[in-house]
Amino acid sequence: MSTTSARRGGENERHYALVHRTAYTYAEPVTSSYGTAMLLPREIHGQRVHQATLVVTPTPAETAEHRDVSGNRSSYFHVTQEHTALEVVASSLVTVTRRRLDIQAVPQVPWERAVASVSAMRATGKGEQGEGPSSVLAIVESALPSAMIEPEHEVFEYALPSFGPGTPLVRVVADLSHRIRGDLPSRPGATTAPSRLADLLERRAGASQELAHLMVGCLRAMGLAARYVTGYVEAVPSPGRDGLRGADVSHAWASVWIPGGGWVHIDPTHDQFIDNRYVVLGWGRDVRDVSPLRGIVFTPGTGSSLSVEVDLTAVGPEEIRARRGEAVLR
Repeated sequence: MSTTSARRGGENERHYALVHRTAYTYAEPVTSSYGTAMLLPREIHGQRVHQATLVVTPTPAETAEHRDVSGNRSSYFHVTQEHTALEVVASSLVTVTRRRLDIQAVPQVPWERAVASVSAMRATGKGEQGEGPSSVLAIVESALPSAMIEPEHEVFEYALPSFGPGTPLVRVVADLSHRIRGDLPSRPGATTAPSRLADLLERRAGASQELAHLMVGCLRAMGLAARYVTGYVEAVPSPGRDGLRGADVSHAWASVWIPGGGWVHIDPTHDQFIDNRYVVLGWGRDVRDVSPLRGIVFTPGTGSSLSVEVDLTAVGPEEIRARRGEAVLR
């Protein structure tokens, strides 16, 4: 993983070249391989995707791309050529202009009021501030349990100390993130979440995916709408901290809906609201909704080896222009 200082066109603008490479090696020849990948970043407010390509080797006989129910970019491929190795490389050029959240600028809505708003949406199917049907559906769905984030008494008990009476939700979120960072040190290397959040609380350590699940679980346990978000974070030193862990693996965090403030993203691994060092891939109910790569292979053998490499490199605007020009010419 390499990071360089980017010459930016604006004070808050950062440009990135992102490469996510996944390679499988099989013990016996594979005659057919089906796969779905969620490795191409979203185009959202504060994040512009200039270029995003997915290359599969061997060349697939079929490919397709669609937007899932959450609007994430999902790619499908079917390799029919016999092979003993499969490589999937996602390459993207992204500009991020997202500013770090100013807590004072967010509506200071008490968390109880936010819970009441979510409950009203569930009962009526309507938003209090003119939210459309798709927004209401996304909020209501994000407040429900999911396959990997079930309501557990231990999670509810852990969340409670952050939910003081009348405390603005944005401050509740900040306090909960701070507690998770302090109570459960990040455990790099693992990229899957536990089957039960109670196990994570007992173990008292976890990867970013696990800490994001815990954050989402705590918020949902109190009746709030929360999402699991996946992406990458640039590895740059942060004053007063031991530095950010880099983008040599996928990263994960949480987002919570605040009435009048929209979806607010918080990273409990680094105890901070996200900024222009974060590249968003997608979001869902839990990690299963946004798995980077999954599939089925047909082979007489058993077992395979897997290697994953991620390179998030900060580049200058002139390099973005040059690479975009190359992409047009190819």
